[in-house]
Amino acid sequence: MQYLTERKRAEGMGAGGQGTHHHWQMMVSSAALVILVPLFVITFANGLGGTYEEVLAYYSRPFPAIVTGLTLVVVIIHLMREAQVAIEDYVHGVAEKLTLMAVTAFSYTLIAAGLFALVKLAL
Repeated sequence: MQYLTERKRAEGMGAGGQGTHHHWQMMVSSAALVILVPLFVITFANGLGGTYEEVLAYYSRPFPAIVTGLTLVVVIIHLMREAQVAIEDYVHGVAEKLTLMAVTAFSYTLIAAGLFALVKLAL
């Protein structure tokens, strides 16, 4: 006969263990956005108001293209993770799985389309 405390019986039966990993992912992406968003706003403002040829020349330089691409990717992944948390909290069953797949597919489609447009603009 085993004499286990209530705590020992409950160990390993609680949360899925993904909360800390998700929290750190969100903290890292938030810290990156603290730096990237002001850089993006300044970069975008410098390119704003020019003619088409001036904007093409501006975004063909490495710094504006890299800042715009990094901001696009980090913002969309950050929003995707936040949407996944909201869906996991409020939608259940098959609808949850379908909604999570739709949000993930839509997010990666936005990233692909945005990067494709940036590459077309920069090259």
